Amino acid sequence: MRVRQAVVLVGGKGTRLGELTQGTPKPLLEVAPRERFLDALLFEIARSGLTDILLLAGHLGEQVEEAYRGRQIGEARVRVIREPHPQGTGGALRFAADVLDPWFLMANGDSLFEINFRELVRLPDPSFTGRLALREVPDPARYGAVSLEGERVVGFHEKNPDLKGPALINGGVYLLSRDVLSGITGPCSIEADIFPKLAAQGRLRGKTFAGYFLDIGLPDTYDQARREIPQRKWRPCAFLDRDGVLNKDQGYTHRPADLDWLPGAREAVKLLNDVGYYVIVVTNQAGIGRGHYTEEDMHKFHQTMEDQLADIGAHLDAIYFCPFHKDAQVERYRIANHPDRKPNPGMIRKAMRDWPIQHKGSFLIGDSQSDIDSATAAGLDHARYEGGHVRALVRQMIDRQSPKAT
Repeated sequence: MRVRQAVVLVGGKGTRLGELTQGTPKPLLEVAPRERFLDALLFEIARSGLTDILLLAGHLGEQVEEAYRGRQIGEARVRVIREPHPQGTGGALRFAADVLDPWFLMANGDSLFEINFRELVRLPDPSFTGRLALREVPDPARYGAVSLEGERVVGFHEKNPDLKGPALINGGVYLLSRDVLSGITGPCSIEADIFPKLAAQGRLRGKTFAGYFLDIGLPDTYDQARREIPQRKWRPCAFLDRDGVLNKDQGYTHRPADLDWLPGAREAVKLLNDVGYYVIVVTNQAGIGRGHYTEEDMHKFHQTMEDQLADIGAHLDAIYFCPFHKDAQVERYRIANHPDRKPNPGMIRKAMRDWPIQHKGSFLIGDSQSDIDSATAAGLDHARYEGGHVRALVRQMIDRQSPKAT
């Protein structure tokens, strides 16, 4: 099952930030000119393939509506739901009951935890109601701590200046079943009132991640966000050819039933997700121009790829394709030497314009000379896949780039 919905809580007052939040919801504070803290979180959610984003707004919710209602972020559509009066994090979720999917990601809008969201939400299971993303920190006193036995959450420890670390804390990102609503009867805190009950019932799981974590609840952490957040989205990208690198090339491959992953290909994508790379496919699709299949057929094939990647906690950030060919049978695709058609670097250059890609550390893996030539023209490091385990080749390329820590 592929989880597609994300629910983001943006209703807190942020009283510890003083005058900063008297007229602005905390998640809407700017970390750079015309860039809000919430923008960084929504960017990470959308690129993970979560296409339905609900913002649960409370305090100064009209500002959230004005800024985000109807927004499109990548492939994700944003909706805003305003609670009529403060109901706590649990009550806000109850207010949105009619539009919740059976399973959804839930995140606090005032914290950023850079993890592979697809890993957190993979394989929902009726044996549990929620899974928490946990983070080890040296000093848990400000946050409280979480006790874990295997994957099961067994206890919570409240904020306490005497609480010593290192310890696991709640990272503010969860996979939840809609069944969680059965325990919410009115205003309440999902963290303080609901999660401990689920843990006592054995219905709460936890998974530890090591990604960058920051919440902006204090003036010093908000200052830290302004220093660090604007640069964090700039990261290297792995450009991957499709047929012959990810899936077996069966000649104009386009039917979902013909999707046959090469050894370690899905695992290679997940590795790239886990270490923080963007993962973008660049693929010649002359079969569209030659009339063998349509763009719609290709998109269905890609949807199947994304669904099967989601099964193992992986995702592609984007797919760029070129249907143009000098011998195309479909007239609108009949263009000789189109700049996007490999060996030309047009698709790579488009992606570099569209995404905050750090050129240093980026690379391409292809299986043909035209792939290698396109990478060379774009000034990228590259490798040619000639068989074997795709993940092993990707691991070699990551190690060769020595990307910045994420």
